[in-house]
Amino acid sequence: MDKVGETTLVLDLSALEHNFHYLRSKIAPTTKFMAVVKAFAYGSDMVAIAKKLESLGVDYFAVAYVGEGSLLRNAGIKTPILVLHPLAVNFEEMIDRCLEPNIYSLKILEQFVSAAKTKNQENYPIHIKFNTGLNRLGFKKVDIDVLVSHLKGSKELKVVSTFSHLAASEDPDEKAFSNNQINSFLALSDELSQELVHIPMRHMLNTSGIINYPEAQFEMVRSGIGLYGYGNEAAVDAELKPIATLKTIISQIHEIPANESVGYNRAFKSERARKTATLPIGHADGIGRQYGKGKASVLIHGKKAPIIGNVCMDMIMVDVTDIDCAEGDEVIVFGPESSAEQFASSAQTISYEILTAISQRVKRLVLNP
Repeated sequence: MDKVGETTLVLDLSALEHNFHYLRSKIAPTTKFMAVVKAFAYGSDMVAIAKKLESLGVDYFAVAYVGEGSLLRNAGIKTPILVLHPLAVNFEEMIDRCLEPNIYSLKILEQFVSAAKTKNQENYPIHIKFNTGLNRLGFKKVDIDVLVSHLKGSKELKVVSTFSHLAASEDPDEKAFSNNQINSFLALSDELSQELVHIPMRHMLNTSGIINYPEAQFEMVRSGIGLYGYGNEAAVDAELKPIATLKTIISQIHEIPANESVGYNRAFKSERARKTATLPIGHADGIGRQYGKGKASVLIHGKKAPIIGNVCMDMIMVDVTDIDCAEGDEVIVFGPESSAEQFASSAQTISYEILTAISQRVKRLVLNP
C-alpha cells in the first residue's frame, strides 16, 4: 500500500468485494442482498462503495435519509434504494429521485400518500417496517387493521417489502428474544400480506443475523458493517477484511524531560524523560477525547504508541519513547493490522462509532475500484 503524506483514509475495494462474496455465500442464491451504505458508507466513501457493489450485482441499497439517496442518484446509481428514515419534508425529492420510503407510522403513510397524489404516482414502491422489539421505528400488531385500510384505499402505493430489525442478533444470550422477534415478524408479515394484491418481499437479517439466523433470510437480507470488514464476533472478523485503513504521519518529535506536561490541562505529566510524537489528527477528524490519556494506541513501525494527554481538535500526541521513528514517518490509527474494533474497544465503544466518526475533511484514497 502506498505511503501517505497527510491524514488519509485508504479504502481497499478488493476487500469490499471479498466481504460481499463471503456474506453472499452464507445465503441462498435466490435470496436478494441489500447493502447498507448510510452515513457515507459507514464513514468511507458512499459513491465509490455503491459503484463497486452495483458492479458486483447487489440487489438493493439502503440509506438513512433522502439526501444520501440523492447523492447516489447524482453519481449514476440505478439500483433500487430504500430510505430507512424518511422525513415528510423530503417526500417530493424522494419521488423525483425514485427513492423508496420506509413507512413506519400512520402519520408518515398519510403524508406520503398525499405527496404521491400531488406527484400523480401509481403503485409507487414502499416498504413497511414492523416493530418487533427494537422499539425504535415501526408498526405493531395493533396498527394492522388501520394500515390495511389505508393501503387498500390508495392506488398510489405498492408495498414491495415488509421488514424488521433484530435487536441483538450477535448476542447468543439473547437467542430466545431474537427468535421471538423473527416469529413476530412472520406473523405480522403474513397478516398484512393476506390483505394485499401483491405479496411483498420480507427482510429482517442484518450482518450478524445472516451468520446466526440463516433460517430467517426470507427473500432478502441486509448487511452494513459486514461489508466493511467487521462481523461483531472474532470468528467472523477472521473471515472478513477491513476495507478502511486510517493513516497519518508524524509532524514533530519532542524530547520531554521528567516532570514536564503534555497537552491541554496538563493531562499528561512525565514521571521520567520521554519522547513524544505529534500527529495531524484530532477530535475534528473523528478521534474523540475518549481515546486520550493512554486508552488508545496507534501503530508506528508495527509498535504500539499510546495516545497521551487530551486529544486536541487537530492533533494528538503519542508516546514513542521506545520506538525508533522520525518526523514524516507513517502512522496507522486502524486497519487490517490493528482493527477499528480494537481501537474502539479501548474506549469502550464499537467499530461502528469510530468508522462513522471519521470527518469528511480527512482525505479518502480509493484502491482497486
